[in-house]
Amino acid sequence: MRDVAQEVGVSVATVSRALRNPEVVSEALKSKIAAAIESLGYLPDPAARALASTRSDVIAVILPSISNNVFAAVMDGIYSAVEGTRYSVQLGYSRYAPLSEENLIRLFLRQRPAGMIVTGIDQTDAAQALLADAGCPVVQVMETGPAPHDLMIGFSHYDAARAATAHLIEQGYRNPGFLGARMDPRTQRRLHGFRDELRARGIDEGRRVHTTTRPSSVTLGGHLLAELLGVAPETDAIFCINDDIALGAMFEAQRRNLRIPDELGICGFNDMEMMGAAEPPITSVRTFRREMGEGAVQLILDALAGDVPEAGKVVDLGFQIMPRRSTMRGR
Repeated sequence: MRDVAQEVGVSVATVSRALRNPEVVSEALKSKIAAAIESLGYLPDPAARALASTRSDVIAVILPSISNNVFAAVMDGIYSAVEGTRYSVQLGYSRYAPLSEENLIRLFLRQRPAGMIVTGIDQTDAAQALLADAGCPVVQVMETGPAPHDLMIGFSHYDAARAATAHLIEQGYRNPGFLGARMDPRTQRRLHGFRDELRARGIDEGRRVHTTTRPSSVTLGGHLLAELLGVAPETDAIFCINDDIALGAMFEAQRRNLRIPDELGICGFNDMEMMGAAEPPITSVRTFRREMGEGAVQLILDALAGDVPEAGKVVDLGFQIMPRRSTMRGR
């Protein structure tokens, strides 16, 4: 706060007053103080005024969705790992909006959490700067990459997509297509994996990539398959970016009397319970979501205890192709 006061040319008391009771300060002065706070990276801390090193017993978690079952499994793992410790969880929901995530990071860091869990590797520049100077263990979940802010646990979406595409081709499909929704960065990496695997095997993608920025749903999966077949009727298999899309695509294929897997192979992603319960059972990419949540908390606990070796900063949980009848031609 002293640094902010010096930057603006006012007293510390004035800065404090502007933060606690902004209505008593002029708009011009508030703007100057806000600009100084932004440039200096100052995070007002109303909850811990005694010592700069004070930390709460809260682990802050920022996820893009609370309705998506993929993230529900991650949260289940987080709560399971926190149970029995002195820590509690505070959850923020960014709705896939990078600026919302950035604002949540600011909000949580003001509360001086014991640790923070964020989703993915695509934070804004400002959010990356905040995480780099967070002063607490930070774990990125759902992905792996070469440059974690601090700690990381997940898997390669690109590699998983390549493996799923290779599975379709190895089952004899020669015109595989791609169905994508929302098209957030993780989905984009799956699309890149799909395309690179086709290129590596000398297969032209034609017009068989069909995507939308709309949120995923089972209903949307049916619409996307109908639209894809309208422009690329030669499509004989589809790699879907998640299981909701795959299930909807299966329903649409059945409405069209397409024989699965002989006329159309279907592969999902995440391997939710419904993939094995569908008829026919649907091939999917199994990801270890609950384990990500548990592992993220354990990384924080280990870091707080000073027990994270350099080699353990990135934990790759991998993935598993789960072949089922929806892609098993001739079986």
